[in-house]
Amino acid sequence: MTVDQWLTLILVVGAIALFASEKLRIDLVALIVLVLLVVLKLVSPVEALAGFSNEATITVAAMFALSLGIERSGALEPLGRMLSRIRKPWLLTLALMLAIAPMGAFVKNIALVATFLPLALRVCANTGTSPARVLLPMAYAAQMGGVCTLVGTSSNLLADSLAQQHGMAGFGVFEFTRLGALLAVVGITYLMLVGRWLLPKEISPVVAAEIATGKYVTELKVTAQSPLVGQTIADAGLGEKYGIHPLELLRGDRHLWSPHSQRLEVDDVLLVRGDWDKIEDFRKRAGLELDPENRYGHDKLTARILVEIMVKPATTIEGNSLEELDFKRSHDAITLAIHQRGQVLRDKLKDVRLAAGDVLLLLVSEDGATALRGDERFVVLSEREDMRRTPKRAIAAVLIMVSVVAVSGLHWLPIPVAAISGAVAMAIAGCYGRKDLYAGIDWKIIVLLAAILPLGTAIENSGLSHTLVQAGMGLVGEHGPLAALLMVYLLTALLTELMGHNPSVVLMIGIAITVAHTVNADPRPFVVAVAFAAATSFATPVGYPTNTMVYYAGGYRFTDFMKVGIPLIAIFCALSMYLIPLFWPLQP
Repeated sequence: MTVDQWLTLILVVGAIALFASEKLRIDLVALIVLVLLVVLKLVSPVEALAGFSNEATITVAAMFALSLGIERSGALEPLGRMLSRIRKPWLLTLALMLAIAPMGAFVKNIALVATFLPLALRVCANTGTSPARVLLPMAYAAQMGGVCTLVGTSSNLLADSLAQQHGMAGFGVFEFTRLGALLAVVGITYLMLVGRWLLPKEISPVVAAEIATGKYVTELKVTAQSPLVGQTIADAGLGEKYGIHPLELLRGDRHLWSPHSQRLEVDDVLLVRGDWDKIEDFRKRAGLELDPENRYGHDKLTARILVEIMVKPATTIEGNSLEELDFKRSHDAITLAIHQRGQVLRDKLKDVRLAAGDVLLLLVSEDGATALRGDERFVVLSEREDMRRTPKRAIAAVLIMVSVVAVSGLHWLPIPVAAISGAVAMAIAGCYGRKDLYAGIDWKIIVLLAAILPLGTAIENSGLSHTLVQAGMGLVGEHGPLAALLMVYLLTALLTELMGHNPSVVLMIGIAITVAHTVNADPRPFVVAVAFAAATSFATPVGYPTNTMVYYAGGYRFTDFMKVGIPLIAIFCALSMYLIPLFWPLQP
């Protein structure tokens, strides 16, 4: 191997390790790789910046805007109301999958799961069903739908763009539909007949306590009128009398070492955990104040509502404290309590660092609630229903989305131009606000796509792809093109679970095309194998964003994804090895 090949290989391995570790944000990892590629002269400055003008990058940004218009206009609400009437868990699971899979072919998967997640949680609560029975199949169905069209997921668009850079003809909007639809039918059948028995039927008491959105931690301040003044926490018997659990006693800036034996004083702050209704009952009876509300205050004449929100995965606020977010300024909201799965909070609320899956209880104005519904960083789990969305905007959003798909599918306009035109039309129709568009686009994904694309260029320029292919072909031997196709599929699936679907596509497309030429096969089925293996990540909660969302909300363990997802990946792989050569012949 040459020096350039060794340097490129080191960057590839380093990128995989950083993506898998999740110690740095994915876009930052991609930018680090981009800078090193230029500094080490593995790509030219022009090649390094080419990703920002790539068709896939532009189209993904426009598709984010179109999905945002569908979500914000309320186009999905009638379906949500219809599904909310279902009371049988198995029927709810089936209905959600049948509804989400077709929509996933055109609407961003994260937006779909974020929309239906609160509905599923409410129905599970009303029927006494564990959310773990419902949420994982819902997330998988979104992925199955996304792979059915070229515009359904960013990795499909990326695979198409990279294939065209290698001289191949572009894929049609519905060219993946036959294979995707068959896999989706088989996948849904598997989840209903087999997968549902592999899911946890009941959550253990420990995990249930951790994930229940009603188990909050908040701060209660002791007032001069409180009967608790002079008593110890042990004497007060908070757990026995009120069903809440004191975690910490804060006196000024001090954390007292033995809070249960300390006598309470005026202005002490109790950090307590429990159901919100029980906390409120205890607060009133014990003459305490909610310290966050008391600290920040609010206009007593302004109507306020309680809103539960969950932090989405891979957002810009992960690692930030509540004080840094300043909900009071940005959303006219006060953070009353917080729930973190698997964590015992010992700090003041303002100092808590947020992570994906954290649930916050906010006291917010009507305008603030509207802003929260439009904030792409959160999923609103519960609130008073919003009735201000107009049917006209919902109809306009649906018609625009259908038009974009039709125009691009009939090749009247290139996909990027059609998608941008649709985004402009939605803005004119008022499907989202003036500022919503830029707030709703996941810029981390856009930067990731643009910055990681040059890595694929470096793999090609250095000749590393040929070296890796020769090593891989030694394993395949003389077993022919189908064995080579299987190798490409499995390697892509493995990389996707480690580093996510978009980076794995960047790494594998060039390798897949080189493998195809090596075995004298048409590269088209190999590109399809990469696209499908990357877009169906079922084995871990970190391989795909929708998996991460339901991982926290459903109280799953890491092994739950492996038990249900690995057999599903094996089924998809086996079917793909039969169907891909059938739809895209291996011999040119």
